[in-house]
Amino acid sequence: MSTSTHAHPAGRIADDTSLAELTVRGIILGAIITVIFTASNVYLGLKVGLTFSSSIPAAVISMAVLRMFSGSNILENNMVQTQASAAGTLSSIIFILPGLVMIGYWQGFPYWQTLAICAAGGMLGVMYTIPLRHAMVVQSDLPYPEGVAAAEILRVGTRHDEVQGATLGGTRSKTVGQAETGITEIVAGGVTAAVVTFATSGLRVLSEGVNVWFAAGTAVIRLSTGFSLALLGAGYLIGIVAGMAMLLGLVIAWGVAVPVLTSLHAMPAGSTLAQYATGLWSHDVRFIGAGTIGVAAVWTLATLFKPMLEGLRTSFRALSMAKGKITIPRTELDLSPTWIAVITLVLIAVLVATFASFLGTAPITRSAIRGLVIYSVLFAVLFGFLVAAACGYMAGLIGSSASPISGIGIVAVILVSLLILLVASGNGLLESGAAGRQLGIALAIFTTSAVIAVATISNDNMQDLKTGWLVGATPWRQQVALLIGCVVGAMVIPPILDLLYHAYGFTGAMPRAGMDPAQALAAPQATLMTAIATGIFSGALNWNMLLIGVTLGVVLVAIDEILRHRAGPARLPVLAVGIGIYLPPTVAATLVLGTVLAWLIERTLKARARKQNVPYERFAEASNRRGVLLASGLIVGESLVGVLIAAVIGFSGKDAPLAVVGSGFGATAQWLGLIVFAAVAWMFARRVLSARAAF
Repeated sequence: MSTSTHAHPAGRIADDTSLAELTVRGIILGAIITVIFTASNVYLGLKVGLTFSSSIPAAVISMAVLRMFSGSNILENNMVQTQASAAGTLSSIIFILPGLVMIGYWQGFPYWQTLAICAAGGMLGVMYTIPLRHAMVVQSDLPYPEGVAAAEILRVGTRHDEVQGATLGGTRSKTVGQAETGITEIVAGGVTAAVVTFATSGLRVLSEGVNVWFAAGTAVIRLSTGFSLALLGAGYLIGIVAGMAMLLGLVIAWGVAVPVLTSLHAMPAGSTLAQYATGLWSHDVRFIGAGTIGVAAVWTLATLFKPMLEGLRTSFRALSMAKGKITIPRTELDLSPTWIAVITLVLIAVLVATFASFLGTAPITRSAIRGLVIYSVLFAVLFGFLVAAACGYMAGLIGSSASPISGIGIVAVILVSLLILLVASGNGLLESGAAGRQLGIALAIFTTSAVIAVATISNDNMQDLKTGWLVGATPWRQQVALLIGCVVGAMVIPPILDLLYHAYGFTGAMPRAGMDPAQALAAPQATLMTAIATGIFSGALNWNMLLIGVTLGVVLVAIDEILRHRAGPARLPVLAVGIGIYLPPTVAATLVLGTVLAWLIERTLKARARKQNVPYERFAEASNRRGVLLASGLIVGESLVGVLIAAVIGFSGKDAPLAVVGSGFGATAQWLGLIVFAAVAWMFARRVLSARAAF
């Protein structure tokens, strides 16, 4: 008998049907896709502070490759995308870990410590999601947008005769054609972005963006946008509501805050408009964004607390039933509570050993080090569990891409910094001067890294488990695939981080003298969280700006709640506003352009659907799928070329080894970059709109 009170979704593999799921070839394919998407996400995250969900492109690639082998099926494809998705998501560790290089505690990324914190934190995230699966996936009515989308991609790409009687809809010729079209779109987007990125970052014949500075009296105003195709694709996936909220953040930052601050003080002698305004934005205005993001995260956690507790109670009851005499159907078999407990304890032990190694050279007594290890691991494990439950619910409610992981990281770094300060008052850590203060900041960053690993994996895994539930996967096998994905991703992340750091450097942390700071990777979240931790330990945190951001966040939350209780689609995502304030304008503006592009395409499709008297959802299904795949291709193509160029820079020791033009080509490069960017956006829209609706 089933423990679920919900009916099984239509078109899923039946409980009594046995298909190959977790196969050797699938694990190998998943590992290869993992390397590609993890590298892409690490580069994109360090450059712009955003990562992308790899579930859908991984599913398309898996279907295209496994189709060449006999016996492949929808469940095997699902396992591949599950593994690749987990690994790609784990790359979000770069939201905080580069801070250790920025403060000078690390000179690179030690392989085993980096691998251990990524793998242990991510695998704990998997363990924490297992008790949540039954309540939040099986018995919940949460929409899980990305999980449902991935399931649909798997369904339309599966041949009718592979599902052994399951009704997946459509004919064989239609589903095969759709699957082939899917991989074609990813390749088309990837090749386009790769060529443009090579011309931009490699040959330097195209500019990365345009900036216009002007003064209105003593106030400085900036208008800018970037030409990144990866950001255009990311913006397309975000949607117009978040885009307009981000635009509001841009206006608050560069249309209000920066002009007001620059008008209050005279520009220092020898500074340019750009240097003066950018400095104020970096040291003051960004903290307004940080406060707003923190409020968004806390509000989300607060609103989810009650359903989170209810979900935990229901899921633990389901797990206890699995230990009894009740026969559990295949599609509801999780890892046993015994395995969950054993793996969790092993992971905690790994964390203890990793933190002990991290603090091995601390200028304090061994007993003080043991205390710091215990407090740090306890914080990571306990706070990580609370965050995992909240992030799992957020994934179901608003999707992984829109979840405020950065805000949760901000909350975590503040809490753990205050905890370490409290503990350090009794163990002599801060009495050792600058070295002790640096160690405290480093420990706060390292602990937050574990929390973020737990949070991001919990957030993404709930989407994967929803996909598995919809297609009829065996949960315990999917959970094993998630664990494998975490390990493979953790193996890839350290060398890629090291490569990118030594090739480009990070803002404020250049590995070699004479490197071009304009080419440094911004690592925006890591920069912000490091600044917060440093400010707390030094007593120099810009609390005024942070409190302004908190106040702004509270006001925006109130406005969003008013809009939510009124009839109509209008909303004001507070997190997106904070991100618009916090991100560099060349990044945020490009994201906004991507959302506008998606909105214009949607309006055109709706007009065509009305003209043909066809329901919009049915009319636009093929176009929307093509748009998602093309956007994913743009992201992957630019990111991979960025990593390859980083390798060339690293091996050559030159900042621009492939450049064919000099600095005097800058003005022409801006115009060429604008023309190419606009042309690609036009071709993108035309390609999406040309997809034929299936009737």
